[in-house]
Amino acid sequence: MSDGQQSEGAAGERIGLGLHSRPSADPAIGPAEVIAGGVSLVWLALVGGFFLFAGDGEGSGGALGTVMVLVAIFLPIALIWIAAVTLRTARTMKEEAERLQAAIDAMRHAYVSQAQGGLAKSSVEKRLEEIAASAKQAETAIATFTSRRDAETVRPSADRKAAFVAPGPAAAQPDEQPALALGTPAESTAAPVSVADFIRALNFPDSENDRDGFRALRRALDDRGLAKLIRAAQDALTLLSQDGIYMDDLRPDRARPEVWRRFAQGERGKAIAALGGVRDRSSLALTAGRMRQDTIFRDTVHHFLRLFDRTFTEFEKNATDQEVAALAETRTARAFMLLGRVTGIFD
Repeated sequence: MSDGQQSEGAAGERIGLGLHSRPSADPAIGPAEVIAGGVSLVWLALVGGFFLFAGDGEGSGGALGTVMVLVAIFLPIALIWIAAVTLRTARTMKEEAERLQAAIDAMRHAYVSQAQGGLAKSSVEKRLEEIAASAKQAETAIATFTSRRDAETVRPSADRKAAFVAPGPAAAQPDEQPALALGTPAESTAAPVSVADFIRALNFPDSENDRDGFRALRRALDDRGLAKLIRAAQDALTLLSQDGIYMDDLRPDRARPEVWRRFAQGERGKAIAALGGVRDRSSLALTAGRMRQDTIFRDTVHHFLRLFDRTFTEFEKNATDQEVAALAETRTARAFMLLGRVTGIFD
């Protein structure tokens, strides 16, 4: 049972006790009745003594005199008992008012506890729904990336500059398995990815109606080396979105293209410190905290940073300053700047 349910049960118990229970000490004869009875006996004793010592008086006035005598005897007794009944009624009303006040306090406490519990629950549920929605969007995007193929994407465009000089990022790396001599691989015959498609793919489609973005992304996924970088970037962006960190919300300081070229050429330290231009303190703090606590997130980040470093080194050799600046504005590059600053590669 939750804390809210326990508080509601306790409040309900208090309300039931306040409204339906009788006071435990409610005797039939109270102090008021005892005092009234004693005063009545004293009065009757005084009246009896009066008639005893006064004797029979003559000329008492007949029937009217008798009535007056009875009124004089019993009227004080009636007033005494009226006062006793009034005191008892006042005591009962006071006790009833106290029970009603206790019931009202219990109802107010139950309402406040329920309202607070409802607010906390709605906040948690809203957060969980946002996380689930972001994960569902990521899964839908990945399924769309890998399931659609347009016929026009296989047509090479000779007038567009390739993003990489041969052999490109799909070339075998030292940590990859050597290719087997089983014929010509499919990627060797595919048209090279252009600079425009490469940059658009790293920025990912803006919406489900971004046909050019999806087309560029499918072209990039056909390249084995670029596909690794794109999937690593997608994983990193998805994990960041779980903490409410979105690249569209970041406004990093722009670094000059020559700074990016120095990074591609292997320089580190203060010479490339301008690449860590993300100033959003909340995003930096959330990312740093998750890097320390989440092993999966930390491994994903390091894998993404290695692939981005390797791919950008190849891209820089064949890119102009304008193309380098355009790549720096993509969501993938912003994620690299954020994660690179958190991991300290720009220090």
